[in-house]
Amino acid sequence: MAHAGTIEIKNLHKQYDVKGKPLKVLDNISLSIKPGEFISIVGSSGCGKSTLLRLLIGLESGYEGELLLDGKRISGTSLERGIVFQEHRLFPWLTVEQNVGLGLLNAPGSQAAKDKNVQEHIHLVGLKGFEKAYPYQLSGGMSQRVAIARALVNRPEVLLLDEPFGALDALTRTRLQQELQRIWLAEGITAILVTHDVEEAVYLGDRVVVMQPRPGRIKRIVDVNLDRPRDRVSAEFTAIKDDVLSEFSHEINHATVAERLERSADPLVA
Repeated sequence: MAHAGTIEIKNLHKQYDVKGKPLKVLDNISLSIKPGEFISIVGSSGCGKSTLLRLLIGLESGYEGELLLDGKRISGTSLERGIVFQEHRLFPWLTVEQNVGLGLLNAPGSQAAKDKNVQEHIHLVGLKGFEKAYPYQLSGGMSQRVAIARALVNRPEVLLLDEPFGALDALTRTRLQQELQRIWLAEGITAILVTHDVEEAVYLGDRVVVMQPRPGRIKRIVDVNLDRPRDRVSAEFTAIKDDVLSEFSHEINHATVAERLERSADPLVA
């Protein structure tokens, strides 16, 4: 079992230079994440949640404040942090086991130990028997399982997930949410999920971090004190989901009013 990392985000600010003018993306983000905790981050488009994840993986730099893993400043990518994107990003000319094995290219150890590790993680994500298959022979959900195995094969301290199931159909997404929970519990590592799906956030997260946009700020953190596995139709689950959704009611109402005004001003719209 991998060591679970501790994440500390302190007074984080991030901005881009757009046409010579500063555009603030993240404003004073502070968050402590305990070892083995599963954190879900939700927010409307433009709230900076994916930028935050890219900073944590080391794909972005040039920020103010502190990003710490086990007390050490995060700088660049590292085997300590694995990531799964919305697109599986598998190499089509490589088999499942070869794609998973890419996660061990820079890892120490013998080839025999690496091969054993690859097989263990293919089994972990439920793809035993598909080791020699190519991506075109897999469904979208199976491809994401391969991507998860590749992210975990180094046994990172932290798993970062950027809308990993956003492109999948509802049934597959629900099934993979259950599988991700099982895998996370088996690995015992820290996980941070970025999603637009509030139900997904509540189903998976120990806490749900609600962000608001322009610039991105933490609006509220909601504890999810429910036993696992969680019952999506229980009154308790529904109450927490509705509580999180209520944080977006102003944004939804504002968008609805703006759309109504735009429609009323258009002479071609009845």
